[in-house]
Amino acid sequence: MDKKTLEKYSSAFTLSDMEIFIFPDLLYALVLANIMSPEIWKWRDDPWFTGIRKMGPLKKIHRVKQYVMDHYNFNLDLETWGLTDKQTEISRFSEFVDMDMLSRSNALFGYEGDKYYFDMDIRQHFGLDKFDTDIIPYWKTETVEAMNAFRFKPNHEAGAGECVSLACLYAAALFIVAEVPLEKIFLMGTPLHSQNFVLVDEGVLTNNRRIVTKSMWYNGTELSALARRALEHEQVTYVAHNTGWIHSMYSGATIDQASYGVFRDQIAKFLETNVDFEIFMNFLRDYSRHQKMFQLCFQCQGTYRYIQLEKAFGYEHGSKNRLGDKTGRKLYCEMDEEDLYLQPIDHRFRIFQEDEIFNMKPYTAFIETLKQNFPGLENKPEFFTDFKKFVHTVPRLPSTNKDFTAIQPITITPDQSREEIIDHLSSLRHPSPVTRHPSPVTREAPPVTRHASPVTSIPDLAFYAFRHMDSCSWEPFFKAAFERNPVAIEEFREIEIVAIYHQLQSWPNESIYDGNRLALPDEVVNFRRGDGIEKAITLASVLKNRNKGKLSLETHHGEAILKADQQKFIFQTTKELKIDTMNIV
Repeated sequence: MDKKTLEKYSSAFTLSDMEIFIFPDLLYALVLANIMSPEIWKWRDDPWFTGIRKMGPLKKIHRVKQYVMDHYNFNLDLETWGLTDKQTEISRFSEFVDMDMLSRSNALFGYEGDKYYFDMDIRQHFGLDKFDTDIIPYWKTETVEAMNAFRFKPNHEAGAGECVSLACLYAAALFIVAEVPLEKIFLMGTPLHSQNFVLVDEGVLTNNRRIVTKSMWYNGTELSALARRALEHEQVTYVAHNTGWIHSMYSGATIDQASYGVFRDQIAKFLETNVDFEIFMNFLRDYSRHQKMFQLCFQCQGTYRYIQLEKAFGYEHGSKNRLGDKTGRKLYCEMDEEDLYLQPIDHRFRIFQEDEIFNMKPYTAFIETLKQNFPGLENKPEFFTDFKKFVHTVPRLPSTNKDFTAIQPITITPDQSREEIIDHLSSLRHPSPVTRHPSPVTREAPPVTRHASPVTSIPDLAFYAFRHMDSCSWEPFFKAAFERNPVAIEEFREIEIVAIYHQLQSWPNESIYDGNRLALPDEVVNFRRGDGIEKAITLASVLKNRNKGKLSLETHHGEAILKADQQKFIFQTTKELKIDTMNIV
């Protein structure tokens, strides 16, 4: 492998956020690895999913969502996968990408996001302020096996993963369990977040463990406000699909142009809504700073009552009723007479549900009607700025002005068995040369620059992310194991080699991966378990870090034997990987 290919294939094992950012092939490779894994296929047998095939598409997605909520937590800390530094990573990637461009679009290399979004120092936000400014975390995207293995960690009663892990988990689970075709699932990455957009109903966003429907997007709650942040304030850096990917940083793209066009159209419709009284109330619930301009008017016992809008919203706390929806009138009855006025409150705009301005209409028409009825709002430009943002988010998607290169799409279906899918993906690992297509904007293919990521077989990378060592090269595995597993190094930093050997032997001799698939050293250490060959590689990574001379690894007769100069360390293994004296330089 050349240097860039080796970096990409070794990154398929570690799958850090920065690696996926630079090698966008890896995101969908992990989705396919999760689809090949037996773990999510087991969900089909869970009683929670009994009868799911008879449910409608949206109800199926809600079922999957609740299972994810019950079995996984969000985890993003600095200790799980350890730390690296900017210079180390720059030296890895500087030949492949423009570092100035990278710093403007990746959170770990200088990107600070929209100040309105953060309102705080980015390093403090991530807990990095206690370290040198060059220190950055290895936020590794977990396979489903690693997510499940979090239950072995202290104080973890369920699986866990960070946002990219959860997005890839969702994509695989929606395919396997909810039977959503891959063509309908698009994965999106921003500098600080990852989520999916699913073409079901009016559209569904996955957001960490939760999902967000179109009605939820506009309900004005704190949860929806959190879900809106990435698309409201950040550039969507890349989009991945079963037909390929597109990335804002690269001049080339492999996603099918028609599929990307459908995605752009559908997410634009999702992010725009017509306006009625409920939507207007939801806006004021979310943008509470504007509530003091309004008073709510409603009829009670034949006369009108008036209440300051912020006080009216206050009654929602502790109540199942909400202003704006069909339960709003019940909320009126819960209001204390002391907060109600018999006469309009001076200097506040009066709003009441029956006003014809709240007849459902496009947001542009509603804004004009609002200005006509409340001319005093003309002096509040920030109000209209916020309102337009609420009802019409314009996502910053990767430009279509790319050199599109067609690749063979992933055409598996939920009706196939897991074995059939693995066989099919295996047949796609080394595709024939691809056809180049002109840019839809320039009508001629722009020159490929150093920012153009080369086409790589995503199914081939998927087998590396799947850890299918029966059919993968060892070179990228060992590169990843020895260069990017700092937790194992730190865990044993002050411990003598023989003591490390005995400690590894004391842990359960079981891998978190089935068959001949292998965990990396940091997974062995984090989850305190591993097959003998995984423990031998973990010890080898520590020895290599300490420059303990020549190392060699071999397996035979159920043993993994690590030799280091005059020392020999023997571990019992149930993996059937045949290694004939592999020298580890």
